[in-house]
Amino acid sequence: MAVKSYIDAVREAMDLALEKDNNVLIFGEDVGKNGGVFRATDGLQAKYGEDRVFNTPLAESGIGGLAIGLTTQDYRPIMEIQFFGFVFEVMDSIAGQMARNRYRFNGTRNMPIVVRSPYGGGTKTPEMHADNLEGMVAQIPGIRVVMPANPADAKGLLLSAVESNDPVVFLENIHLYRSMKGDVPQGYYTTPLDKAAVVHEGTDVSIISYGGGVPVALKAAEELDKNGISAEVLDLRTVSPLDSQAIGDTVTKTGRVVVVQEAQRMAGIGASIMSEISERFILSLKAPIGRIAAPDSVYPFGQAENDWMIKSDDVVAKVMEVVNYD
Repeated sequence: MAVKSYIDAVREAMDLALEKDNNVLIFGEDVGKNGGVFRATDGLQAKYGEDRVFNTPLAESGIGGLAIGLTTQDYRPIMEIQFFGFVFEVMDSIAGQMARNRYRFNGTRNMPIVVRSPYGGGTKTPEMHADNLEGMVAQIPGIRVVMPANPADAKGLLLSAVESNDPVVFLENIHLYRSMKGDVPQGYYTTPLDKAAVVHEGTDVSIISYGGGVPVALKAAEELDKNGISAEVLDLRTVSPLDSQAIGDTVTKTGRVVVVQEAQRMAGIGASIMSEISERFILSLKAPIGRIAAPDSVYPFGQAENDWMIKSDDVVAKVMEVVNYD
């Protein structure tokens, strides 16, 4: 084990993927010599050369088209969208092409593409840089959506995404890039896709979250422990497809649930979780499901960001409401 930041774990995963497989390529806006806007690819071009780590024009649609074409020649592209708020420029490639091609070709062709992109608030980025759009891409059949919440998972899940023959949208939380550090196993390893993980054991209530919401949930769980409430925190890790079994296991264990997401409330991942619980595990519930989410408004400018984003205090208050439901 070694203590690494979230972004260092992401960079190490890409380094190992490039080392292991000569068909892995990394490209996007400024990912070469500059190492990307957050320096996630820092040093990789110098190590592996401009043929394998290279800059593209400022055209997300071109980045997506290039990735699709490269898969026809057995390459495994890691394409970076500089901020996920820019994904609309490449949505036809993602939703209309990558997601459908294995179906179109009856499983005889693969789409081993990783779409890496940062998302999320907490760093006062400009407009269209912090948007949480995972709910939009999670609805696209044929696309996996992976959102790690800690450095060890960031590395292991990214290596699994590179190995996958399905396209994977791999979303990295901006605020966690350098604020989150943790033990990361040395060397090459993979963490299973589509599998949630219990990151805090509890018996009284389940807090289900993912990505940037997990540290908020964990902080809330620590506060609840001081008040004699044992909260279990389930980190989904992959938000499409959902790990329904893990969701059911924690619901059955505690009987009370609060769902936490950084994204706006309407039509989000949280709503899908609540639907899964209502359809499959409702008889295990002892109280209505609680939900914490951002307001249904445009992401605010930096001055209002702190007031707009979810907080651990919000989670604690909602848990108290659910636990004390009569």
